[in-house]
Amino acid sequence: MNDSSETSKSPDKGVELDPDQLSPAALRGLVEEYVSREGTDYGHADWTLEEKVTQVFRQLERGEARIVFDIELESASIVAVSDRSG
Repeated sequence: MNDSSETSKSPDKGVELDPDQLSPAALRGLVEEYVSREGTDYGHADWTLEEKVTQVFRQLERGEARIVFDIELESASIVAVSDRSG
């Protein structure tokens, strides 16, 4: 992998974006949309929107989640990073 590249391309997954490539408002909007989706599981606890947003920002910072832009659909989404060792 080329460390100087800010995006990585994968034909089956779209283009991976670094959170810094989005404006703060766009990034927050994307995270809020993600956490408000029906079926998003946060366990048995009730979390506020702000708590959920904070959790996703931390996952992005730790590399546990990433932002992928689907070129065909022209939309971005947050996805969990799967175990790549297998």
